[in-house]
Amino acid sequence: MQVEAVRTTEYVVSDWQAAAFATGPADRARAEAGIAAAYAAAGLSAPERFVWVPSPAHGAVIAAHLDGDGPVLDDVGLTVRVDPASGTAAEAAEGAGEVGGGVREAGASVGEAGGSVRDLVRTRPWEAARAAASAELGPERWAVTWAETGGLLWDQVNGLVTRVRQAIGALAGDDAEAGALLRAATLDAVLGQQDAPWLALFESLGRLDGPLEALAEVARSAGWWWPYERLAIVSERPSELYRDEPGRLHRGDGPALAYPGGFALHAWRGMPVPADFIGSLTDVTPARISAEPNAELRRVMLEIFGYDRYLAETGARPQHRDETGVLWSIDLPGDEPIAMVEVVNSTPEPDGTYRTYHLRVPPTVRTAREGVAWTFGLAEEDYHPEKQT
Repeated sequence: MQVEAVRTTEYVVSDWQAAAFATGPADRARAEAGIAAAYAAAGLSAPERFVWVPSPAHGAVIAAHLDGDGPVLDDVGLTVRVDPASGTAAEAAEGAGEVGGGVREAGASVGEAGGSVRDLVRTRPWEAARAAASAELGPERWAVTWAETGGLLWDQVNGLVTRVRQAIGALAGDDAEAGALLRAATLDAVLGQQDAPWLALFESLGRLDGPLEALAEVARSAGWWWPYERLAIVSERPSELYRDEPGRLHRGDGPALAYPGGFALHAWRGMPVPADFIGSLTDVTPARISAEPNAELRRVMLEIFGYDRYLAETGARPQHRDETGVLWSIDLPGDEPIAMVEVVNSTPEPDGTYRTYHLRVPPTVRTAREGVAWTFGLAEEDYHPEKQT
C-alpha cells in the first residue's frame, strides 16, 4: 500500500510537470468547457464570448485596456487586432491605436466585458481547498506533502512565470504608466498550465474536484486566461520551450520560449538576454568581456567563451594550489570576482588522457580544498575523500 501511494504521487507530479511545460496548440473546446464549468461552480453564467490570443503578452495588453483608463498601451510594441466574428486575436501591423481598436472590434469595451471575476472563479475555491487541506494535515504533514508534490515543480514553474511577467512589463519600454498596467494585468491572470504545482498538490490529496477540477481542465488544455463577467481572454500555449537540466529557460540558437504571435524570450541558463546576443559571441574576445557593462551578460559571455580559455588569455594567476586542485579568481569591474577551482578527473578518458574541469565556487573561498569541499556541500574541515572520482 505504501509503495502504491508513492508511485501514484510520482505519477501525479510527472503528469503536472508535463502539463506545465507543454507546447503546441491549445485544446480550445476542452479549455472553454473547463472555463464554463469554473464559472458555473462559482454561481456565474458562462462567458458570452471567448477571445483567444496567441500569447500571454497579447492577453495582458487586452486585459490592461479593459482595466485601464485610456489608450496608454497603444504603442507598446505589441499590437493586437481581434476578429469580431471568430473572437480570435492575432498580431497586427504596428501602429498606434491598433490594440484599442482591436478590443473595440471584439465588442470588448469595459462595459461590455464586465468586471473581473477572478476572485470568484479561482481565488476563493483555491483558498478554500488550501485551508481545508492544511487544517486536515496539520503544519508538519502539510509542509512534507507540499515538498513531495507541488514543491518539486515550484521553482521551475515560478521561474518561468516570473520571466514572462518581466518580459510583458518590459514591452512598455520607458512608459512607466503602461508598464504598471501591463504588470498588473499579468497578476490578474489565471495561470492555466502554470498553475501545475498547486494542482499537483490538490490531486495528490484527492481534492481535485468541483471548481478545482474545472480549473485543472483548463490547465491541461491552455495557457494563461483572464475571466470577466461576460468575456474570457484565453492564451495559447507556447510553440517552443527549451530548458536546461535544472529546468531554467535556456537556448543558444534561438528563443528559449516562443508563442505563435511573435512574443518570445531569449535566455541562457535562465538569464534573459537580447535576441541577437548569443549569436554575436562567435568572435568574442577577453577585451569585449571586460568592457561589457552588464554584469549578468558578462557572466554569460564568460561561460560561452570558456573560463579556462579566459584564464589562459588574460594571464591570470592562481590564488592557491594544493593536492585537490587550483583555486583561480577573475576580477571583474563593477562585479564580484568569479572564483573557480580547477580539478582533474581521476578517471581517464578512453584515449588515456585526464579531463580538467573548472568549477564555480563562492568568491569568499580561500583555498582549493575549501572550494572542492563546497561543491560537495561540505566545510573544508569535513572534506576527507577516500577516493576522488
